[in-house]
Amino acid sequence: MIFFVFLCMLSFPTAVFTGSHSLRLLVTYIKREAPLPEFSAVYLLDDIIVGYYDSEMRSYIPRGNTTNEDEEADRANYIIREFRENYMKTYAKRFGNKTEGPAVYQMMRMCEVSDNDKPGQLIHKFAFDSSITDEARYFDDILTYQGIEMPSTLLLEIYKWRQVNICYPICTTNLMSYLKKRGTRVNRRVKPRVRLIQKANPDSGGFRVSCLATGFYPRHINLTLFRDGQPVSDHEITGGDLLPNGDGTYQMRKSLEISADKHKYTCSATHLSLDNKLDVTLEYDHGEPFKSVIPSVLMVLTLVMVFGIAVAITAWKRRHKDSFKNGYSTPSSSEKICGNQHG
Repeated sequence: MIFFVFLCMLSFPTAVFTGSHSLRLLVTYIKREAPLPEFSAVYLLDDIIVGYYDSEMRSYIPRGNTTNEDEEADRANYIIREFRENYMKTYAKRFGNKTEGPAVYQMMRMCEVSDNDKPGQLIHKFAFDSSITDEARYFDDILTYQGIEMPSTLLLEIYKWRQVNICYPICTTNLMSYLKKRGTRVNRRVKPRVRLIQKANPDSGGFRVSCLATGFYPRHINLTLFRDGQPVSDHEITGGDLLPNGDGTYQMRKSLEISADKHKYTCSATHLSLDNKLDVTLEYDHGEPFKSVIPSVLMVLTLVMVFGIAVAITAWKRRHKDSFKNGYSTPSSSEKICGNQHG
């Protein structure tokens, strides 16, 4: 549960990156009694969990470790211990006035590198009870900071020195080491399967057009709906959430409510696995189905009736033919007259 809370609170917008990779540390500290561990942490290489903190053993446990990752585990243990003993409890003192329910403090640290091993940005976020309170970004020797309480100039300089000389080198070194050992998995490319689906919406009397992309990896994808060649505005679109599949790939769906008008709808997907964008087009006159369905139904009913009559006639003939074979013939008219005369 904590992991999913992190993804909701301290996530990043889904976009298409040109082959960058990230290493994220997500930490949660729960003050006061709660049916969850007081302290938990998880390490992610891109979107793959490479290790987590076991609150009972009080140690970092590598996950899916197929190679020797002792150095990475040692670095992770050091960083998590630092946050456990210093950062989180110190941070909790700033918001210690809450009296009802558990107080939840969360932290995320993330660094990036590109495919050519060029270090990217370092991002550091803190959150308290679902609200981000502090956010720092460091890139190209520039530090930007936003927070509820702005530190003094001296504290910002100390913070920057620490990020540049300690946090940034440790994070990027750890990331590069993980990429060498687990790069095959995170560098794989799986093309999306894209469909444009139209269904009637009985509630509105119109239709719903849905663009579905599924089975792709990595997770970053751009999915756009077009109407007559023009992008549909965001306020008309529903969905767009990135969801995991059971096989380690992802899916995304964007939907649009439409009326029975005549338009050309196109779903366009851009993904790292595709050399060019993938377009799927739906051209449909929404009035025609109802015009064509009625004659079709009448034709089917006519055929059923003809077939039923033919079967009934055949059965009647067969019964009378069997009666002739059994010697039960119909009396002639002369026999009827004689019979009546003798009666």
